[in-house]
Amino acid sequence: MKLNAIILAAGKGTRMRSLNNEISKVGYPLLDEPLVNYVIDSVEDLINGETIVVIGFGGEYTKKIVEKRAKTVWQREQKGTGHAVMQAAPILEKCEGSTFVLSGDVPLLRKESLEAMIAHHKENNADLTILTAKPASNFGYGRIIRDERGFVIKIVEQKDANEKEKLIKEVNAGTYLFNNKKLFEQLKNLNTDNKQGELYLTDTISLFIKQGYKVTAYTLEDSSEMLGTNDRAQLAEAESLMRKRINTKHMLNGVSLEDPQNTYIGPYVEIGQDTYIGAGVHLLGKTKIGINNRITGSTHLENTEVGENNVIISSHIVGAKIGNKNTIGPMARMRGECVIGNGTRIGNFVEFKNVKFADGAKCAHLTYLGDTIVEENANIGCGTITANYDGYNKFVTHIGKNVFVGSGTTIIAPVTIKDGAFIAAGSTINKDVGEDDFAIARERQINKEKYANVIRQRAKDIKDKK
Repeated sequence: MKLNAIILAAGKGTRMRSLNNEISKVGYPLLDEPLVNYVIDSVEDLINGETIVVIGFGGEYTKKIVEKRAKTVWQREQKGTGHAVMQAAPILEKCEGSTFVLSGDVPLLRKESLEAMIAHHKENNADLTILTAKPASNFGYGRIIRDERGFVIKIVEQKDANEKEKLIKEVNAGTYLFNNKKLFEQLKNLNTDNKQGELYLTDTISLFIKQGYKVTAYTLEDSSEMLGTNDRAQLAEAESLMRKRINTKHMLNGVSLEDPQNTYIGPYVEIGQDTYIGAGVHLLGKTKIGINNRITGSTHLENTEVGENNVIISSHIVGAKIGNKNTIGPMARMRGECVIGNGTRIGNFVEFKNVKFADGAKCAHLTYLGDTIVEENANIGCGTITANYDGYNKFVTHIGKNVFVGSGTTIIAPVTIKDGAFIAAGSTINKDVGEDDFAIARERQINKEKYANVIRQRAKDIKDKK
């Protein structure tokens, strides 16, 4: 069966109460990933036809998110969900097969549930299958009315339901699987005879029934999958549920989480067995972590690769590649595509920007290295700075193998310090240093006997005059 998907992502999201007029509703992040990406994830592997995202408010924002994974069509005016689906007609209306219609702000829907929905659709030779659920509270949802054979005959909204219908537990979850050609035929018969003056997709259900088409429903096993994110409270609820789902998966795969309720792992993160993740850790983006690491103390890793047997404590690392058996932190920061070798030590209050740090190198504390290459077993002393920026251009510092850089050194790039060199503490280095050379660049110390008393008296005299 040819299978397409239309994802509705044109809504404004007024209840998000944002002052930002550019972000779309489906662009709000959940575990640092836009909501719409979760919806595409759920259906992407099932589609052998077209995936189309209908964009509108904040459309350029949404387009940038989805354009590598789906086609986009514009709903320039917000005239209802039926009108939104119509915008896909130039691409889909002549296609054979079936089409999912999904909401772009329902991130908890699982691929497995959609697979089961497809199977149900095929088994019943249905023209339309509605995804339904039985939540703890059915208030506010459209009730599913079935006939004695189990086929849907209508959906009754809360405001229109009689007392008997209000007791029905099964409700509309807002996801549909249509016979594609029949969908676009019936969309032409929609009208705006409602309070909002809009074209509603749900009105196609009654149109299908009137035509004698077979309409059935598949009920979710877990009603939480239907949860929408219409405001920030619902967004937080969805994130909590998604976090629990993701964390449970990792724990069942052999990862230890100290406090799952306070651990934040994105949907695309990979973690190897026997890795220990402490409370408050954030692992986001396409982070990939190997086996037997220990990551603790509110560490933030984003789009970072970590090898095996590392210890990372209270550090903020973005876009880095880290080898094996390194000790990093506490309070280290890396940015700008850093590459860390094996067996290194990167200590507290160290910041790296675009640094290549080779095997066995050490940088224990209170140091900034920017645009720097550090070779094997070099030792960078406390308070070292590579001055890599002159206000206009960035320059590279190259520190060779077995180099010792004394504390409080400033290296003004571009500079090359060759293998085995020794830099005296407190130096300002602005010229290359040769292999095994000793470099010292500081003023000679002068001690003036008892002159400290002169300075104190001078300061006191100035204060008294004031």
